[in-house]
Amino acid sequence: MTTVNGLPAHILLVHAIVVLLPLAALLLVLTAFWPAARARLAAPNAILSILVVLLVPLTTSAGEWLERRVPQNDLLHKHTELGDNAIFYAIPIAVLALIVWWREREARSDSARRVWLAPLSTAVTGVVAVLALIVGAAGVYGIYRIGDSGSKAAWTGSFSTTPAGREHD
Repeated sequence: MTTVNGLPAHILLVHAIVVLLPLAALLLVLTAFWPAARARLAAPNAILSILVVLLVPLTTSAGEWLERRVPQNDLLHKHTELGDNAIFYAIPIAVLALIVWWREREARSDSARRVWLAPLSTAVTGVVAVLALIVGAAGVYGIYRIGDSGSKAAWTGSFSTTPAGREHD
């Protein structure tokens, strides 16, 4: 995907990542720590997290297409380097979201089948919760850094701090 309605796809797709990855991270932490939220939101967050993992390569690919069509500078280079790491924030969030969902699913099961992720173990729950907090915080911070560098690359030197036609106000 390169353009959408005449606009570079990257500038549209990036908004999805900037909103959905932190949302998935927040829901991951929420579902890891709060059993009532886990019961209601673990499955939707697992789906959301997988969607984010699928959107990241699409977004970075569109960004690489756009990179070849804009003037090169150090800010753009920094943004593209940071953007290449977005998948490394999305995948751990998705993996843990799937683990949280699967553990919840196993905990609710009445069957005598074998459980794999110790759904009733408070120790495992604690480890998953701490990992969720670390991975979620890293993901939000990482996406913030990527987005900030992209904003700087796009907007540095592109606007005036004085409104047009109001140089003397």
